[in-house]
Amino acid sequence: MNAMGLQLLISAVDQDPARLVEKMNVRSDAILINQCDHFAYEEIRRDGCLIRAYSLKERGVGLSRNNALLRADQDICLFADEDIIYDETYPEKVLGEFARHPEADMLLFNVEVCEARRTYHTDAYGRVGRWNCGRYPAYSFALRREVMHKKHVSFSLLFGGGARYSNGEDSLFIRDCIRSGMKVYKTPVTIGREEERKSTWFSGYHEKFFFDRGVLYAFLYGRLARPMALQFLWRHRGVMCREIPVKKAYALMCDGLREARG
Repeated sequence: MNAMGLQLLISAVDQDPARLVEKMNVRSDAILINQCDHFAYEEIRRDGCLIRAYSLKERGVGLSRNNALLRADQDICLFADEDIIYDETYPEKVLGEFARHPEADMLLFNVEVCEARRTYHTDAYGRVGRWNCGRYPAYSFALRREVMHKKHVSFSLLFGGGARYSNGEDSLFIRDCIRSGMKVYKTPVTIGREEERKSTWFSGYHEKFFFDRGVLYAFLYGRLARPMALQFLWRHRGVMCREIPVKKAYALMCDGLREARG
């Protein structure tokens, strides 16, 4: 049986490819999609690994990740953002987990982040389902490439940095993976850390934030979007509803729901 191969799928904006892969500590093959103001292609060799860097004159994180997926050719794909710095042994950690868990089509790994940006932390291996998949960022995702292609799963172009609605492309992607029949699990293994920086999409809990969240919930939860919106607002009211009260925030989310349903 041949050994599995790992490929990082990196989404970046206006970066120098060679400097970026050095900073991120890339130690596996990788595909880098660099969204910028020109078109270019280069190959970077680092410690015996091949990084194929595409500079593309476009915007949208979903588009960036789909472009990387179209070019992926290794067994396991691990999504990455430009602000993730990887452990020295992340390839062994990722491939080792997939070898230990042949039942998993997709694994969600831990990445250390500052407390203010933390949406999840996994302490024990376990199954992930539709109702608990919305808090995992794309940089935690690793999956078996062939399985994903057979299921025809890709990232939404409506959500995320550079798209019409501010975020949620990662939640929709993992939801679609689960819907397609892929077996998704979380693992307590940590593979790197996030470098603190200003968010590329979050600018406060303003009207657009709640409106866009309503659009996202329509896609995520369908007929249960309204109660899920109420639950979301009530749970986070102490942080999110300091300037816009819960009642108005809920009305904005309902406006988003109506727009999504057309």
